[in-house]
Amino acid sequence: MSDALDIVIIGLSLSSSWGNGHATTYRGMLRGLEALGHRVTFLERDVPWYAAHRDLPSPDFCELHYYDTVDELISRFGERIKEADAVIIGSYVPEGPKVIDAVHTLKPKQLAFYDIDTPITVARLKKGDEEYLAARQVPLFDIYFSFTGGPTLRQLEHEFGSPRAEALYCSVDDTRYQNTGEAPVWDLGYLGTYSDDRQPTLEKLLIEPARRLPHLKFVVAGPQYPDTIDWPENVERIDHLPPAEHPSFYSRQRFTLNVTRADMIAAGWSPSVRLFEAAACGTAIISDFWEGLGDLLPLGEAIEIAGTSDEVVEILTGLSEERQRAMADAAKARVLAGHTGHARAAELANYLRDGAAKLARSEPTKELA
Repeated sequence: MSDALDIVIIGLSLSSSWGNGHATTYRGMLRGLEALGHRVTFLERDVPWYAAHRDLPSPDFCELHYYDTVDELISRFGERIKEADAVIIGSYVPEGPKVIDAVHTLKPKQLAFYDIDTPITVARLKKGDEEYLAARQVPLFDIYFSFTGGPTLRQLEHEFGSPRAEALYCSVDDTRYQNTGEAPVWDLGYLGTYSDDRQPTLEKLLIEPARRLPHLKFVVAGPQYPDTIDWPENVERIDHLPPAEHPSFYSRQRFTLNVTRADMIAAGWSPSVRLFEAAACGTAIISDFWEGLGDLLPLGEAIEIAGTSDEVVEILTGLSEERQRAMADAAKARVLAGHTGHARAAELANYLRDGAAKLARSEPTKELA
């Protein structure tokens, strides 16, 4: 295998960030891969809800192709899949088990799974829910890349039979996520699609503090929030915010709120891409707690933890501007040093090269690029 890799990724979406966090994750990492000299072909199921909200229909850092059915995926792109140095299938791909079986049958040189939803995947597999990955398929992948690190990696290997599980956290494109220099408009903001299990925390850590602090301004951006939510008058709502507008959104906040899904809190070591985006923009972060967060951003130094409305109120009203700026600067330094798309792309490439070398030793007759 040469230094430059030829990679095929079959993922949920690259073209549209509407209602998902996958697109921005792929974009940052793929830009990093392109900058490092690798070739990437991204294959995306053409579905109407993303087709109607495409904010990157023609990326300049990779090839992007759409397909309508699994049969078309194989008939049109089967040769590319067989020629590639590595094929990566992502979580939440429509008809995922059928896609995995079809691609595995082609015997790609190296097959990997990129789980952007690992705690949710594990919880579903334990319940027999195999919407986008079947338990029997986990051992089919040479490498299982996981958005979650820590003990979950060993669980994937020992309980589900993965030959090799590695953490591949989300990342931020630091060439696009930078502070815009705009003056703060909101005291606390949140960016995220509505989720049943996140909503109670959002109520506790943003909506209730907004009620108690009517003189401050708050904002919640993201789609699919039900009309039944009672938003205080000082909470501005933005239904959809395309990635191009994220830096401005973060830059206009004194603090941003990070809220984590229940399955990810239970697993720990599950950073959200929003965490890295806000840090790269130099915005101070308030977050709920989960194991491993302090390994990424030292608690009390680079991030503030809040579990109650009172704690959020205390931070918003009691933390000095100097302390807020120092915390934001510490988080930014951490993220730019190790959690950019370029850094993640380098990790991915190294994992794939190492994986190819191990496969070559175990299967000396297997042809490698």
